[in-house]
Amino acid sequence: MTHTARIALVGDRSPHVRSHTRIPVLLDALRERDGLDLDAYWIPTEEAADAADATALAAFDAIWVLPGSPYRSEDGALAAIRTAREWHVPFLGTCAGFQHVLLEYARAVCGLESAAHAERAPGTPAEDAVVVPLACSLVGHEGPVTLAPGSRAEELIGAERSVERYHCEYGASPGHMDLLAAHGLRPTGAGPDGETRVVELPDHPFFLATLFQPELAGDGSRPHPLVRGLASAAVAHARAAAPDPSVTLRM
Repeated sequence: MTHTARIALVGDRSPHVRSHTRIPVLLDALRERDGLDLDAYWIPTEEAADAADATALAAFDAIWVLPGSPYRSEDGALAAIRTAREWHVPFLGTCAGFQHVLLEYARAVCGLESAAHAERAPGTPAEDAVVVPLACSLVGHEGPVTLAPGSRAEELIGAERSVERYHCEYGASPGHMDLLAAHGLRPTGAGPDGETRVVELPDHPFFLATLFQPELAGDGSRPHPLVRGLASAAVAHARAAAPDPSVTLRM
């Protein structure tokens, strides 16, 4: 029996954001090449900010918080991340999604209520800026990422080193990574100078965020292993939630 998984694509959809235009290509490739059937639903960040809609996200089989920062609603992006984290919904955050995972975790789990994203709040004190300007812009750049042995990212990619594509100017504050790690958010991918590029929640069914954009790998006809990993986790989630056809109801 095949299972169609429902995936929430959280972000402010735009034809000018390349990662957004790549999504239909990836969905077709996942269906045709890998037999992973996904129904995708775009959720604007303003809608995700509504408490009822945030709870409704828990009914999806996966949540992907996409690039496109600054979001129209920071609260909406954070609500989607928190829903995935607390309800154990398979999750992927890329680029701005990665940045907001750090922000959500710092506020909701680490207790740093004043945590801020420097793009949205310039001039934030260093002790509060969890997301900060990169020393060098990575807009349009590719760079090496070293993956932690035994991490989900390393397992999916199948190597301890990968070259990935970026389109960002903000990243993780080095001064906050020890705090985040101490509370369970594991850094599992690093740039050439040790900068955090990937984080995971080891005790979650699938919770992974990357500063790079795996959706931009190649021409989209062969989805990046992390995108395929999210799709596989979504289908497994849908299968687990489906009623057992062997069980019949007695009237």
